[in-house]
This record gives sequence, C-alpha cells and structure tokens, in this order.
Amino acid sequence: MAYSDGLKMEKLKLYSYWRSSCGHRVRLALTLKGIEYEYIAVNLLKGDQFNPDFQKINPMGTVPVLVDGDVVISDSFAIIMYLDEKYPEPPLLPHDLHKRVLNYQATSIISSGIQPLQNLAVIRYIEEKTNAEEKIAWVNNAIRKGYTALEKLLVNCAGKYATGDEIYLADLFLATQIHAAVIKFQIDVEPYPTLAKCYESYKNLHVFEDALPAKQLDAPAPSN
Repeated sequence: MAYSDGLKMEKLKLYSYWRSSCGHRVRLALTLKGIEYEYIAVNLLKGDQFNPDFQKINPMGTVPVLVDGDVVISDSFAIIMYLDEKYPEPPLLPHDLHKRVLNYQATSIISSGIQPLQNLAVIRYIEEKTNAEEKIAWVNNAIRKGYTALEKLLVNCAGKYATGDEIYLADLFLATQIHAAVIKFQIDVEPYPTLAKCYESYKNLHVFEDALPAKQLDAPAPSN
C-alpha cells in the first residue's frame, strides 16, 4: 500500500495470541480488507501480557492491540470500526438501517454476553473457586444462552451469512465465536440451525481459512 504521493505506509502491527477469539475477529477484518500487517505474538499462558513493555501499550494487559503509527487501539470492536473507516472497502456495515442495527445487536451479544464469560482469566477463576466440572457448566451455560439469543435474532434475516448474502460485522464475531466454542470447548452449533448454516458458509471462505488460529505463527505445531 502507498500514499498518493508515493510514500510508503507504515505496516500496521497487531499484538495478539493465536487462540484469542478477539484477535481472530480482527485478523478476519484485516484479511477481508486485504490489509498487510505485522503479527506480534503475546503469549497469554506465559504471562507476556504482564510484561512492562506490553503494559505500556495496553495497561489492561489484553489482546488484541493494533498499532498504526501513533494510533494505539486495544479493543477488538474499536479496532474493527477504525479499520472500516480508514479502509472502507469492502464495508463491514450495511447501508440498510435495520440490518446495521442487527449487526450491532449480534456483535453485542457475543462481545458482552458470551466472550467475557468464557475467556481464559474468568474460567481459570471459576475452576479455582469451584472445580473443573463447574467450570465446564459455566462455559456451556454462557455459550448456549448466547447462541439461543443469536438464533432468535437472526433466524428471519440471515441469508448465506448472518444478515444477508454479504459478510458484515456480525459475521466476524459469529464466525470466530463458533469456531472457538467448537475447538476449545467442543460445543456443537448444530442445535442452532441458522448459526450452523452461517458457519458452514464461513468455512468455505478463503479469508476464514487464512485467519484460523491454528495457522498463526505462534500456534503450536500439530502433533503427529
């Protein structure tokens, strides 16, 4: 990429962890828009997020973080909205107001009603205070409650994807949430027909394949 005067643009930097669903949704946005970026791994299991250098970038100690020159953004929703304004093609929000609001609602259900309740820090805490069985019950309840709400929200508006036949904001959150639930927690999406149909469509997209957690530089090598 280059500015119109011929000066090269500084490559974006994405601080992330291969297994983070929040990082995954940002990678999808970057890939969908064809934006080149430098991937910088932050190993959450080893505590890299507490490193003083990383804390300077994001005192919350969470991933992902996007650095674009002097601009530092440390929330996946804010990052994606920033990318959509700076790189408007293809757009991540539909022009139709109703569909736009549906995208916001689906995104909110996932980002506030599902993901925070099943992230690494929370489920570790649940297990420490109770046991492994209660941890699994907690995760299952959070995900299934969210899926039920999403199914009801999208059943009458979904096409090939969540809100029609184009990829939009809701799809970035839905695709990564379903994938994480299947891989991390073995929670099947099949009981939710609308969500299952969307997920099958996502799996046929090369941008989805390219952004998969297992394909990231910091992902462990597959066992034989």
